[in-house]
Amino acid sequence: PQGPRLIRAEVARLDLRRRRRSLLAYGLGMAAYTFIVVAVYPSFRGSSSLNSLTKGGSSLAALFGATGSLTSVPGWLDVNLYKNFVPLIVLLVTIGYGASTIAGLDEDGVLGLVASLPLTRRRLVGEKAGAMLAQALLVAAAVAVVVATGRWFQLAIPLPRLVGVTVAVALLGVDFGLLAMAAGAATANRGLAVGSGAAVATVSYVVSSLWPVASWIRPARYFSLFYWAVGNSQSARGVSWTAYGVLFAAGLGLLALTAAAFDRLDIR
Repeated sequence: PQGPRLIRAEVARLDLRRRRRSLLAYGLGMAAYTFIVVAVYPSFRGSSSLNSLTKGGSSLAALFGATGSLTSVPGWLDVNLYKNFVPLIVLLVTIGYGASTIAGLDEDGVLGLVASLPLTRRRLVGEKAGAMLAQALLVAAAVAVVVATGRWFQLAIPLPRLVGVTVAVALLGVDFGLLAMAAGAATANRGLAVGSGAAVATVSYVVSSLWPVASWIRPARYFSLFYWAVGNSQSARGVSWTAYGVLFAAGLGLLALTAAAFDRLDIR
């Protein structure tokens, strides 16, 4: 019994160890970018011209996460971090990893070796999902740590709100990463897995960005995971329990779908 438990633990740990350099680069890069965003905020805090960009409900501005007051703390964080750039980087990590876990290994001809380990395919999917969550949290946490220093730059956000949006961004990344993993398990095609995750994420982002300025899109916002994670002024209001429930439910559903598809996959 002890042996399999050790092996199961090693699956996720091995993946994280192999990606430690790229994760370190992502973390440091995001921390550096976030520090610039935080440090320059006092220079733009009183800028009335910056707020003019969002007057009149500009669709182009909204597409980049610019709605409402851009000089307020939540508005500044949203337009520079949480409505666009941070989710994008987290998605790069999770969708890429999700596509490589099953489809990528199968294309490389090593999935059979991994599947021969003394653990079930469903347990293997669970280990991979755990490693994905750890990567998403690391990138999102690197941003949060620097944002927390904002109180020295007139940019203070309550800690519960900061933690909430950090967790929501990580869950968002895991959901789309699991979508890529599910597509890879169903097709054994890494390119199709990446494309599926990226395409659905793009549509979700556009819906979440434009619903405040396009009335015909508003009913669709409830189907957008971006809306539940970052698209409903979570930096200002906090993340609701309903939003957490949607993000968790989507992740669990996609995890079950991935496991079912992997069970049916004919490994080469």
